[in-house]
Amino acid sequence: MTIVRDDSSAPFFDALERAELAVRQCAECGSLAAPQVRACPTCSAPTLGWKAVSGFGTLISWTVLRDRAGAITAVGGIVELVEGPWLRVRLAADPAGLRAGLPMKVEFERRDCGEFVPTFRQAADVTLQEHHSFTRAQGTMY
Repeated sequence: MTIVRDDSSAPFFDALERAELAVRQCAECGSLAAPQVRACPTCSAPTLGWKAVSGFGTLISWTVLRDRAGAITAVGGIVELVEGPWLRVRLAADPAGLRAGLPMKVEFERRDCGEFVPTFRQAADVTLQEHHSFTRAQGTMY
């Protein structure tokens, strides 16, 4: 599901403009979920806020989109953030170097529509471990 700016998703896009990645957080149980979620996947509560996260994660799976001539047009993937949620994202990576478990980090790219979008690329293992420890205790509610 592609996320588009509306009243509900505006905090997500505003965070991207500040070079921050935000996910949904349940006001009832505190669970974190992907930005497009409209109700808590844990307790089904409809009250969700926004929480800044580290932008570091692990590659779970990926797909390569090609045109009719076989040229790569996009690489998409699923990244599990160190905070827990899984995101469907664009990958800025050579598909030949991808493997499950690869550490990833977010970057922010302005698209033709003018909005920033999160794009993930490979991160160093030590950087991922440092941010994993940090993000368990940190973050900001929106």
